[in-house]
Amino acid sequence: MAGAGKLIAALALAVLLAHMAALQWLGSQWREPEVLKPLATPMFTRQIEQQAPPAAPVVKPVPTKRAPLPAPAPVASLPEPTPTLPDPLPELVAARPQPVLQDVTSTVAAPASVAGTLTSDVASTPAATSTSPASYLDEWPADTRLSYKVGGFFRGEISGDAQVQWLRVGDTYQVTVDISIGILASTKMTSQGEIRSEGLHPLAYEEGRSGSPRRVTMADSGVVFSNGTTQQRPQGLQDTASQFVELSQRFSSGRTVLEVGNSVSFPMARPGAVDYWIYDMTEKVTLNSPRLGAIEAFHLKPRPQAAPRGNITAEMWFAPSLQYLPVRIRINMGETVYLDLLVDKIEQK
Repeated sequence: MAGAGKLIAALALAVLLAHMAALQWLGSQWREPEVLKPLATPMFTRQIEQQAPPAAPVVKPVPTKRAPLPAPAPVASLPEPTPTLPDPLPELVAARPQPVLQDVTSTVAAPASVAGTLTSDVASTPAATSTSPASYLDEWPADTRLSYKVGGFFRGEISGDAQVQWLRVGDTYQVTVDISIGILASTKMTSQGEIRSEGLHPLAYEEGRSGSPRRVTMADSGVVFSNGTTQQRPQGLQDTASQFVELSQRFSSGRTVLEVGNSVSFPMARPGAVDYWIYDMTEKVTLNSPRLGAIEAFHLKPRPQAAPRGNITAEMWFAPSLQYLPVRIRINMGETVYLDLLVDKIEQK
């Protein structure tokens, strides 16, 4: 009997292992296909310090090309004056100066030479040169990693670390936002897509807390959310991660002027839906970073939405002296819970 019991137990164990193997195989077959293709992280070789931002480009006005003045009407020849002097003084008559009509003509025609000078000035201005502009890809920063110290409040004071990392290979990019609050929680957001002349063009976005990712794909044909629903892709679409780099590039290139009183807006995709966000540039403040010192930055605050889908919003501070990068990010989750990221160091390839 003992031998039979051992045999039954062995068969039961074998059946259990077979079921577990079958479940693992089915899980691998049903696994959702990956939409992200991670880029390799390079070695960051230098740290960025503050420096005066470059002056805004001054566009030299192009002079209007003047049409040549019309030629002056011919001047009728004046009759030769009849000498009235006595015959004994013929030498004085011969020495008297006569009208010089050709001098009048050359004086009137002089503006034609001025027009020629203006024409040559127009040809020499930068706007009229045939030199082709630099590629729009050259406007984007090198591979960059911003490291932050995190403070905040959730049932008490919390602290941690965070990174925003920008990578580019040709005309493809990857932005990763990684926030870690010790053993309490971690959040990671990743955006991938293309760099086009009008800006970042996200194709895939993924976010997850503690290993439970949610995704959204953003093809030109439409946006597909994590629940399978779709909608038409709006122009200028960004996502939660790409917005940080897109805004930084808009400010550094001058496409959007970073100035108190201005605002910037775009549609933003998350795994649940697309919302239209407006950020107001509310103030210019001085932030104090232990490593980078006093930093002047512009505060961007989201405008309240008419029908918000949740209570999560993000405020951002961009610093012209640090390549217009986001040096502070505050993530609000309701009125009391928040995470506050302050830049500690900035590294580039």
